[in-house]
Amino acid sequence: MHGKLPDELDKKDVDANVARQRNRRWLAAAALVAVASALYYAFSGAPAPQKRVGRFPAEGPAPVLVAAAARADVPVYLYAVGTVKALNTVTVRPQVDGKLLSVNFKEGQDVEKGDVLAKIDPTIYQAQLDQAVAKKAQDEAQLANAKIDLERYEKLAAVNAINKQQADTQKALVAQYTAQVQADQAAIENAQATLSYTTITAPISGRTGIRMVDEGNYVRAADAASAIVVLTQITPIAVQFSLPQQDLLRVSEAFAKSPLQVDAQRSGNDAVIDRGRLTVIDNQVDTTTGTVKLKAEFPNTARRLWPGQFVNVRLLIDTLKDVVVIPTGAVQRGPTGTFVYVVGDDNKAVMRPVEVEQQNETQTVVKRGLAPPERVVTTGFARLTDGSQVVIGSAGPPANGPRGDEPAQRRRQGGRNAGPQ
Repeated sequence: MHGKLPDELDKKDVDANVARQRNRRWLAAAALVAVASALYYAFSGAPAPQKRVGRFPAEGPAPVLVAAAARADVPVYLYAVGTVKALNTVTVRPQVDGKLLSVNFKEGQDVEKGDVLAKIDPTIYQAQLDQAVAKKAQDEAQLANAKIDLERYEKLAAVNAINKQQADTQKALVAQYTAQVQADQAAIENAQATLSYTTITAPISGRTGIRMVDEGNYVRAADAASAIVVLTQITPIAVQFSLPQQDLLRVSEAFAKSPLQVDAQRSGNDAVIDRGRLTVIDNQVDTTTGTVKLKAEFPNTARRLWPGQFVNVRLLIDTLKDVVVIPTGAVQRGPTGTFVYVVGDDNKAVMRPVEVEQQNETQTVVKRGLAPPERVVTTGFARLTDGSQVVIGSAGPPANGPRGDEPAQRRRQGGRNAGPQ
C-alpha cells in the first residue's frame, strides 16, 4: 500500500477551503438582499407583496367597468371599395383635315359646353361653300326660266296652238331643275357643316386635360393621334363598386323603395369625402367573381373626388329603429353562444345569454336578452364568474354615443357589417 504524497494533500485542502469561502459569500449576499428589502418596505410605506393563488389575488371583488344598455336608431351599411369615374368623358378630335390655327384653352381649365377649344384653317371649306351657293343660284335661274316657258306652253296647248307633248316635256324639265336646286341646297348645308367643323367646340361641360397637339400642326380627321384634348365631367361624378351576389336581394328591395345613400370615404381615416345616391344596379352578376356592379352619383362640388381614384364606399340599405345597443366589448362568446355579464344593484355580475342582431367593432345591437338601462360589464372579465361580486370603476362610454365611421381595419378583414346572427 502506497501513501499519498504531501503535495497532493496540500492541493486538496486548498480546493476545499476555496469552496467553503465561496458558499459563505453567497449566503452573506442573500442575507444582505433580504435585509435591504425589509428596510425598503418598512421605511418607504410601499405595500408588501401579496400571496397569490395562481395569477390573481384570491380575495376581494373583481374590478370592472360597466356601460348601460340604451336604445338608438342604428344604420345598416354594406361596405366596398370603389373606383371614381367621370360621369362623361369625351376625346375631342378634328372632324376635318387642316392646319391648326389656334388652341383656345389652357390645360386643366374648366370649360362649358359650346366653348371654342381650337380652330382649323377654314379657307378650303369656305371656298367649297361659296361654290355650292353659286351652283344653286345658277340652277335657280334655270328653274325660273323653265317655269315661265311651262306656263306659256300650257296656255298654247290649251287652245291646241302647239303639241301637248311639248308642254309635258317642259313640265318634266321644270321638275328636273327643281330637284337640282334641292340637291344644291343639300350641298350648301353639307359645306356649311364641314366649314363649322373648322371651329372645334366643347361637346360637354367639363375640365380639359393635357393638350395633345400644338398650334401650327396639320391634323387629320382619320388620324387617331390627332386628338386635341380629353374632356372629363367631374361635377357631378360617379363611383363604381361591386357587392357580393348574396347582398343583391337586400339592395334591390331597398333600392325599389327609395333612393339609397352612398358615402365615399377616405381609406386612411374613413372620413366622408362626399355623399351621393345609388343610381344603377347592373343587370347581371359577374359569373367569374360572383359580384354585381353598382354605380353611385356624387355632386362633388368641392372636387375631392377625381377620376381613377380608389375610395372606400358604404351603402346605407336600412336603419334599425329604436333598438337596444351596447358596446361590442361587452359581448362574450362561449360554447352555448353569446352572453353578457349584467351588473345589478347589489354589484353582482350575472351571466345572461343574448341574441345579437348586428355588430361592428364599436357597437352591438341586441335583439333579445337585454333591456335598458341594465348595466353590462365592458372591461375586467379575467376574474368574473356567474354571480361574482364586483367593484365598478369609472363609467365606460355610452352605448348610444357617436358612432363615427367604420374603422378601415374592419373592411380589410371582412368588408361588411355583420348580418343577423
